[in-house]
Amino acid sequence: MNTLFADEIQVSKDTAASSIPFDGALARVSTFDWQQIGKQLDEQGSALLQGVLSPEECDALAALYPEESIFRSRVVMARHGFGRGEYKYFNYPLPPLISSLRAVLYPRLAPVANRWNEAMGIEVRYPEKHADFLQRCHDAGQLRPTPLLLQYGTGDYNCLHQDLYGEHVFPIQVAILLSEPQRDFTGGEFVLTEQRPRMQSRPEVVPLRQGDAVAFAVHHRPVQGVRGTYRVNLRHGVSRLRSGQRHTVGIIFHDAN
Repeated sequence: MNTLFADEIQVSKDTAASSIPFDGALARVSTFDWQQIGKQLDEQGSALLQGVLSPEECDALAALYPEESIFRSRVVMARHGFGRGEYKYFNYPLPPLISSLRAVLYPRLAPVANRWNEAMGIEVRYPEKHADFLQRCHDAGQLRPTPLLLQYGTGDYNCLHQDLYGEHVFPIQVAILLSEPQRDFTGGEFVLTEQRPRMQSRPEVVPLRQGDAVAFAVHHRPVQGVRGTYRVNLRHGVSRLRSGQRHTVGIIFHDAN
């Protein structure tokens, strides 16, 4: 095993994060139709992954939010004009479930990322293993982990944005909803917008239930037009919560400088 990945998945036994099982989630990911997911990403810039996590796994991850020792920083969105609500970046070593999802999702998304870059004339190619890509990030000084846990309350929202943290950016990320719509919260839809050259922006709301994930473009993606391939720019956010509380975990594959 790559030593970087080995270090990433080791977690202190005295944290609640170490007790969350991850075998079930990894088994579910392996059963998905990744060819169809890749097709949806190519056509829409996003793809729905239903039932990545069980309700028990979702609740266990959401319950980590008060556990300060496993996070490296906390961001209150209103202080920075990002919206309302807050989020925390996990520290290394990551909780095993987060680390393992990062490692098993990446190689299934890397072929899409490489196909996109080739279509857009971008020379960068991504290695097969996430540990090798992380090493590339770390060699460039991008050492801080980027997976995060987000918490929203009534009236909170997340402005449209892109998660770009340095020179090396993996062009697809994954967000997993940990709360159940209509039971735990209302409103709070996941929103994508696609800015197309010389055209009006296209919005899309992705319907998520507890445990569902959405894979989506971080920055831009290729689109085939009548005159060839062109780039479209994507941003994502969360609409205003009308009631309740919403937790989400974000799986970003590049690290930050």
